[in-house]
Amino acid sequence: MWIAAALAAFAITTPHALRAQETMGLAVGAKAPGASVQTLDGKTIDLSSYIGKTPVVLEFWALWCGNCKELEPQILSLSKKYAGKVTFVSIAVSVNESPERVKRYITKYGFTHQVVFDATGAATDAYAVPATSYVVVADRTGKIVYTGLGGEQKLEAAVLKGL
Repeated sequence: MWIAAALAAFAITTPHALRAQETMGLAVGAKAPGASVQTLDGKTIDLSSYIGKTPVVLEFWALWCGNCKELEPQILSLSKKYAGKVTFVSIAVSVNESPERVKRYITKYGFTHQVVFDATGAATDAYAVPATSYVVVADRTGKIVYTGLGGEQKLEAAVLKGL
């Protein structure tokens, strides 16, 4: 069910729809939840293992997502710039994806940050993800300080909110 909702939200994303979707997802000020995901080699890990140590940037993305491709240069650049200070985790949704395809993609495009696979949709559900390209930034205490959707997010300003 969450897959259909996510795809429907993604398919109707217009500037007006983006404004409406800004109220979707988790609220700023809420505690970032844990959720079971898989590493790309198939091990189960909980997102809570990334939360509460350093600020964390979570991006829900897919290889086929145009908005995600638009965000990619920012994610790659910021993950290098803030290495050791901020944890970046890209969460690949399982819609028309496989861990193998994701592995090939991140190798080809030089991802250096953590990438996990949301095989069951647990993370997508826990974060009330309205569509791919949804970004959540939590500070070092795990409090959400930013959520955004779409390809034109100002991610460095969001990262700075988490520091």
